[in-house]
Amino acid sequence: MAVRVFEGKDHAAAYLQYRIAPEELISRIMSYMKKKTSSQFNLAVDVGCGSGQGTILLAPYFTKVVGTDVSPAQLEMALANSSPTNVSYRECPAEELPFAPGEVDLVTAIAAAHWFDRKRFLLEADRVLRPGGCLALVSYTMDFELEYGGVSNTALNDICEEYYDALRPFRNPYIGTSSVKIYSDLFDSCSYPDKEWNECVRVKRILPLSGYIGMVETFSTYQALLQKDPAEAERLSNETRNKLMSAMKVSSPDTEVTVVVKYFYWLAHKP
Repeated sequence: MAVRVFEGKDHAAAYLQYRIAPEELISRIMSYMKKKTSSQFNLAVDVGCGSGQGTILLAPYFTKVVGTDVSPAQLEMALANSSPTNVSYRECPAEELPFAPGEVDLVTAIAAAHWFDRKRFLLEADRVLRPGGCLALVSYTMDFELEYGGVSNTALNDICEEYYDALRPFRNPYIGTSSVKIYSDLFDSCSYPDKEWNECVRVKRILPLSGYIGMVETFSTYQALLQKDPAEAERLSNETRNKLMSAMKVSSPDTEVTVVVKYFYWLAHKP
């Protein structure tokens, strides 16, 4: 089975506003692909593309890039966002991609594959990839860290950890307790002999503190709490924001902090 999430319009808009575009990871994917395959970069497909932040990063490397998603609301946000002329979007399940066998040079899924029917997705990715094509699956752990000036990172991240702890009971059972394990299992299930696993690539972004809170509020766990108890969800975010501002000794949620996102990913080259 696959799980459908991130489908509300408000959630999709927040996703576009707050989620980080992982340029560093796209660079690593393309370096791998250039090493492994001929200079054939006609079509890349970004599966579970959401509002397209990762999709458009592939545009400079390929003749054509297609982002696919099951969520009309997410695709509406992607289309509303400014995209290069060689990027387009299609509504379809990850397990039923609208491409001919061997048509695709690169299949990516960024922070999405854990929601797929994973066995069927790997088979579908193999079907559409050409011989010599590449598969890249990227995600991150939910324990984002904060850095700010001379304030102890431990003090800030203890507050962040309390935030995450309050949200963990709302984690969807389909993705269990560990996203890393899901991707490790997918890696083990991939039949391609030429593959590599990469863990904990720290990507830093400077954001207003309110942007960090907004990012956490796009998590499926927060959205589940919001659906169950909107007042408690708002209280939790407000309390976390206020605790962080107190620790930072600032009065404005627009104060900039460094957000550290810990990505992991794996890459595979089809024989």
